[in-house]
Amino acid sequence: MTSRKSILYLFDVDGTLTKPRQVITEELKKFLLDDVKSKVTVGLVSGSDYAKIAEQMDGAEVAAKFDYVFCENGVVYYRNGKLISSESILSHLGEKLLQRVINFSLGYMSKIELPAKRGNFVEFRSSMINICPVGRSCSQAERDEFVKYDSIHSIRQKFVDSLKTEFEGSGLTFALGGQISVDVFPTGWDKTYCLNHVADQHFEQIHFFGDKTMAGGNDYEIYNDPRTVGHKVTSPDDTKEQVVRSLNIQ
Repeated sequence: MTSRKSILYLFDVDGTLTKPRQVITEELKKFLLDDVKSKVTVGLVSGSDYAKIAEQMDGAEVAAKFDYVFCENGVVYYRNGKLISSESILSHLGEKLLQRVINFSLGYMSKIELPAKRGNFVEFRSSMINICPVGRSCSQAERDEFVKYDSIHSIRQKFVDSLKTEFEGSGLTFALGGQISVDVFPTGWDKTYCLNHVADQHFEQIHFFGDKTMAGGNDYEIYNDPRTVGHKVTSPDDTKEQVVRSLNIQ
């Protein structure tokens, strides 16, 4: 790996390297870990925890082959498969504020009518609270149905707007997470957080590839950060095409 350029390629997972909550294809996995990793340093940055990222990368042994895995926006940080550091939203914000957010969210969601509602509406993670109006226990068909419904009725965006109003000045950020949820985290704990972990590596360039780059999306901040070269992608196939062009891979 000594011939690699001093460049870091960072990839979002859902919608960028995989279809939402699906497993990466063998073709793309081989491309990243053989062709791309031979040229540049490669890393993953996701709002999900390590278990979910590993599942989508087709196993923990595959995830460990990436130079960096930044879970939960980088608040939990792995390098070459080893946990390096982690922070806690509970320690940072305290129980009282977190319960206010959870109670408000559960109350708000209880008044929404959707095509389907299932279980696991609030998921507590190290770095964030993930809130899901349809419930993360939904089936793939129910997920797809919610995505269509949300695109018409802006369920999540209205939820985010209400959260911003209710918790104005609290030091919290609210963003659309993946396809079906809302992420709640301390301001500054977006995906740019992961850049702190690589500052001492002095990469000549850091390229970021993500699909939720619009304002309010969870890739927005890192995509627009002056420390990165942002690439907006629309699918795993588009990601591969853009990487091929940027690295001039034959």
